[in-house]
Amino acid sequence: MKICIIGAGNGGQALAAYLALKGFDVSLYNRSAWRIAPIMKTNKIKVEGEINATAEISFATTEIEKAMEGRQLLMVVLPAFAHREIAKKMSPYFEDGQIVVLNPGRTAGALEFYNSLKEEGVKKDIIIAEAQTFVFASRASNPGVVRIFRIKNAVPVAALPASRNNELEKTLLKVMPEFEIAPSTLHTSFNNIGAVFHPATIILNTGWVESTFGKFEFYFEGISQSVAKVLEAIDDERCQVAKRFGIEPMTAVQWLGYAYDVRGSNLYDAIHNNEGYRGIQAPTSLENRYILEDVPTSLVPISAFGKVVNVDTPIIDSVIRLASLMMGIDFFKEGRNFHRLHLENKTVEQIKHIMEVGE
Repeated sequence: MKICIIGAGNGGQALAAYLALKGFDVSLYNRSAWRIAPIMKTNKIKVEGEINATAEISFATTEIEKAMEGRQLLMVVLPAFAHREIAKKMSPYFEDGQIVVLNPGRTAGALEFYNSLKEEGVKKDIIIAEAQTFVFASRASNPGVVRIFRIKNAVPVAALPASRNNELEKTLLKVMPEFEIAPSTLHTSFNNIGAVFHPATIILNTGWVESTFGKFEFYFEGISQSVAKVLEAIDDERCQVAKRFGIEPMTAVQWLGYAYDVRGSNLYDAIHNNEGYRGIQAPTSLENRYILEDVPTSLVPISAFGKVVNVDTPIIDSVIRLASLMMGIDFFKEGRNFHRLHLENKTVEQIKHIMEVGE
C-alpha cells in the first residue's frame, strides 16, 4: 500500500517514519520547503524515544499533486484549523478509491472537510475519516529528527458517511492496528479530549509560559490540583453535551485508561500517573495549537452543539472568551461555529443525521 502524509510537523514526521519503518511506501508533503529540506535531500527521518531508528521514506515534496498521486491512504496530520484550506488544495488531485484520515479531526473535522470538497465540486469516490486524537505523543526537535514519547494503545476513528466504516477498517487497520473503528463521527467528535486538556491548561499557565518561554513540563507541572478541577468541569460539560446527542462519552479519566493504561481516582492523579507525558514541555508562547487549534475547532463547536440541546457550557465559554481576548481573535466568530459547519437552524435529529451521513 502506498501512503501519503500531508503535513511535516512533529506529528507528520513521526507518522511518516513509523509507517516507513513498518515497510510501507510513504510520501511526505509540506507546503514550505524549510521544514522538510533535510528530508528532501536524504529521504531519512531519525526517530527517538519510544522507537530509536532511522526511517527511509520514498520522498518528501512541496508539490501536493506529486505527493498524492497513486496513494491509497492520505493521512492529514495538520492542525485542525488548516483542514478547510488543505481540503481545497487537495481537491483537484483526488483519485477514486482514496481514503483521507484527519489525524486528528478534533470536533466536526470530517464534516468541515466534507463540506469543503462539496463546495469545490469534487466528484471522486473517496472516504473521509476522522480520528479522535493523534496516535502519538511526539515532538520534533529539528527537521528530520522527531521524538515519540508514547504510542497510544488505541485511537477511535470513523468514516463520513458511517456506512463506509467497513471499507475504512479493511484498509486502515492493515496499516495501523492502533486504530479502532467508532460507530460515527459523532463519537470521535464528542470524545475530543484535546478540548479538555489543552486550552484551559495553557491559559491558566499564561504567566509561566510567557516568563519562561515554556520551560516547564506541560502536563506534570502545568496541571496542578486546582487546574485539574477546571479541566474536570470542562470535561463534564463536554460529556453532558455528548449524552444529549445520544453518545455515551468516555470521561477524561476513562480515556487515559483506554489510551495509556493509567488509572487515577480523579483527573489530577490519572494525568500524573501517565509516564507517557513525562518530558513534554509547554509551548514557548500562546501562539500555538493548544489555543489556535483547540479553541476554534474543539471548544467552539462543542459550545455550539450544547446550545442546540440546551446544555449550558459556562466554563468552556469562559475559556473561549479568555483566549479570544488574549489572542485578539473572536473565536466564536472565526471558529467552527454552526454557520461554518452548515448546521444553522438544524434540529438535533438533523444534526445527528448529517454527522453520520454527511448530507
